[in-house]
Amino acid sequence: MFSKPKFLSLIVIILLSSCNSKTVDKQIALADRIDRIENGLQSNLRIHYRDSIIQKTFNIEERMGELKIPGVSIAVLNNGVLEWAKGYGIADSLENRKVDTETLFQAGSISKPVAATRAMQLAGNESISLDEDINTYLTTWNVPSNEFTTEEKVTTRRILNHTAGLTVSGFLGYKRGETIPSLPNILDGKGNTEPVRVYKEPGGSWSYSGGGYSVLQQMIIDFDQSNFPSIMKQHVLSPLGMASSTYKNPLPDNLHKRAATGYNFDGSQVEGKWWVYPEMAAAGLWTTPSELILWAKTIQKIYQTQEDGLLKASIVNEMLTPNEDSQGLGPYVLEHFFGHGGADEGFRANVSVWKETPNAVVIMVNSQNGNTIIRETLMSIAQEYGLPGYSPRTRVFKELSKEELEAYTGVFDFQEDGQMEVAVKEDGLELTGSIFSDPPIFLWPESDSTFFNRNSGTRYQFSIDNGQVKSVSFSRLTGTKLK
Repeated sequence: MFSKPKFLSLIVIILLSSCNSKTVDKQIALADRIDRIENGLQSNLRIHYRDSIIQKTFNIEERMGELKIPGVSIAVLNNGVLEWAKGYGIADSLENRKVDTETLFQAGSISKPVAATRAMQLAGNESISLDEDINTYLTTWNVPSNEFTTEEKVTTRRILNHTAGLTVSGFLGYKRGETIPSLPNILDGKGNTEPVRVYKEPGGSWSYSGGGYSVLQQMIIDFDQSNFPSIMKQHVLSPLGMASSTYKNPLPDNLHKRAATGYNFDGSQVEGKWWVYPEMAAAGLWTTPSELILWAKTIQKIYQTQEDGLLKASIVNEMLTPNEDSQGLGPYVLEHFFGHGGADEGFRANVSVWKETPNAVVIMVNSQNGNTIIRETLMSIAQEYGLPGYSPRTRVFKELSKEELEAYTGVFDFQEDGQMEVAVKEDGLELTGSIFSDPPIFLWPESDSTFFNRNSGTRYQFSIDNGQVKSVSFSRLTGTKLK
């Protein structure tokens, strides 16, 4: 018979063994899950071709090679906790630095909803009104009045949801070492972009404006009487636990060894490794997926529990109420999730936060080619976790005879954009010509007048008059048939 101490010790050993076994099982299950995601990247195109369905799948590292993408970093929130985060590839090829979960990336326009968080804090404590003329709070610089502001004014709400009628959709950035203009000078067009001005009546139609977020940046600076990076660190980043994230531009020297280098479409490095964005609220955030997901988790939890936190629940409800263009006050808001994309020179990023379940995904890439792999990875993750809202484009092949296809052949002129030659190729069309920088493009028919790119799904709409093809339109381009 066991003595009491020995008996208790045995129970402890059994319990520890059981816990360790469960932990190992969970780790194995998670490793299998990540493996399925990494080997199940799905193309953004599903084709119903005769009696089969064509949809390509990819391995993430092989896909990175195909797309000339040096590095990818991913963080996944599941059941309200960071379930996994992982880096792939190279942060800087010349320095032979690999991407890991601590590698900093430029977030591009994801800077906007994070910056919007400070504006919503000010609204939540009634320091500002979202619907007051923003000039009420601006002291260093004012939005110039004109014929469009006689009756309607530029307000914080309208800036946040891109209905303020302001110019300058995005910013170019500045090469490291260039003279960086002040924010008021940028707003007056004394940088490398046009002045930020009201060009249509505020409160009307949606028009994406990074310029508007620079006005918002100036308002926050004027109100809080400090520099923007310090304001964001004190009120947003530090409370969220985003200890390594910063709006400082230029990036401080002590963070350079953690920063990913940006890469161009052709795989070459961005000049100077990365560019500087003094338009910080619009494009200046440096962060990691693991830290950015803390912002997503916080906003999501407030929305789902309706309990006040970093923001009041009522304010988050406003933030996540979309207008008719699916735009909330900062993030876009779709049926199942909210979030934002980002694009700085050499960088692409995306944050998607589900509304009904405690799930979120952040993907950051140090390449201009990043959007493709972001979309493909998101679809793989959404499928693995059973998350709604991400599905591929669907195209349906329609059989046309060779004689019917011949009607679309010839040369199409796109004026200054070049020319395109169309020829029959097997059961579709082959496109070549000076308008394209890529190798030949192959189209399949979807209807008597619509074809689609077999790789991307891009539709090509042919205009037909009295049985004769007259022109073709795709990607906002239109070419007239010459012969």
